[in-house]
Amino acid sequence: MSSDADRVGIPKLGLGTWENTDPEACVESVAHALEIGYRHVDTAQAYDNEGHVGEGIAQAGVDREDVFLATKVWTSNLAHDDVLASTEESLDKLGVDSLDLLYVHWPAHEYDPEDTLSAFDELYDEGTIDHVGVSNFEPRHLDTARETLDAPLLANQVEMHPLLQQDELVEYAREHDLTLVAYSPLARGKVFEVDELSAIADKHGVSEAQVSLAWLAQKDDVVAIPKASSYDHIEDNFDALDLELDDEDVEAIENLDREERQVDPDFAPWN
Repeated sequence: MSSDADRVGIPKLGLGTWENTDPEACVESVAHALEIGYRHVDTAQAYDNEGHVGEGIAQAGVDREDVFLATKVWTSNLAHDDVLASTEESLDKLGVDSLDLLYVHWPAHEYDPEDTLSAFDELYDEGTIDHVGVSNFEPRHLDTARETLDAPLLANQVEMHPLLQQDELVEYAREHDLTLVAYSPLARGKVFEVDELSAIADKHGVSEAQVSLAWLAQKDDVVAIPKASSYDHIEDNFDALDLELDDEDVEAIENLDREERQVDPDFAPWN
């Protein structure tokens, strides 16, 4: 099994918080995840839960330096000054002085590489963010971002799971020393409907979710952030780190040859 973190220390498994907007449930789920061993929490301005995520982190009693905390700047806040102002608001809501990783959520609407990324460079230079990331970027967007940024580009967060294996972006990440952060790594529940994954799960006495997460975790420079709010799902997902898939398992998954995107592609600005 690969280590519990990628080459730059991003924990291999994080807690995704998309749609976790019930205040009490969000606080409790974040706190519980950290208490059982998660050390990576992902949120976003658009999720409308940064305050609850911050409360959960504080409630868990885990040292701040031990939590890899990431949020994303929404598309309406991507003008230079809006990046700076909205990031300050995110810090206030989260109750922290700095972020481990700040993403451009989509290359859409107010996104302009020069204008947007110069603000990210400022935040990096002043120590407000430790790393710069992007989300939902294709190779052409990544090329432009890498050419524009002074700060190193750490990560690209994209939808990735056995039904959308992102081979092109995996290769790009390897070539350019990026980390792929996989959101919707369970294909919004579709992994439970795939016979090949069920067979592997039965073989190991685990869930299809754990198979999917283990497959991602065993890849170099790929980490996963499954969303979960119930204690059972949070714990089940975390146990995936203990699952060792063999070569036969990996081959069966990578031979699925399916391209089933769960996020509405019509949102993408290049369509």
